Order: sequence, then C-alpha cells, then structure tokens
Amino acid sequence: MLTLEELQAFPDGEVFATGVLPNTPEGLFMTVSNPGRELRWIAKKGYAPNGDWAIYCHWADTYDVAWITEEGDKVTMVSNIQKCVPCTEECLSHYRK
Repeated sequence: MLTLEELQAFPDGEVFATGVLPNTPEGLFMTVSNPGRELRWIAKKGYAPNGDWAIYCHWADTYDVAWITEEGDKVTMVSNIQKCVPCTEECLSHYRK
C-alpha cells in the first residue's frame, strides 16, 4: 500500500512501479477492443511540489516502458489505479487526473 510519504520520497520524474495486466474487467480494463490482450503500465512521480503522480499504459506486446512513459494512455479510473498501485486515500488524492 503506497503512502504519500513513500511517494514523496521518490525523485521527481521517476518511474517507481511497472507491471502487466490483461485488458479485462478483472485486470486493467481500458477498452472493449482486444479483450484479454496484455497492457503494460508504469507509475511515474510528477514534478509538482505536492508530489503528484500518474499511471500510463499501452499494449505490452508492442511498446516498452520508455515509450509508455512518454506516450502511453493515462489511467484515470480509480479502480484501475488501485489495481496497478494500491495506495492510501491520501496518496490517491495526489493522483494527476
């Protein structure tokens, strides 16, 4: 469970977590297209003084972490955010939507 204190300890701009989940309602459900296809996600700390952060994703079989960090789709649904990076409500309040 990521806390705000842990988040704020990461350097600005750092990718602090990554993983792969299927594009399903039980996984990281981003689109009705390509059900079950794997999505790679990355969690990155922002540069704001308050310790903002965000998660980006895209197809795992097509794009690597570096590309997803720069060009990936932002994860915005709270349920999907919590599946990738379980976190406290305080930490979630700093998520950049």
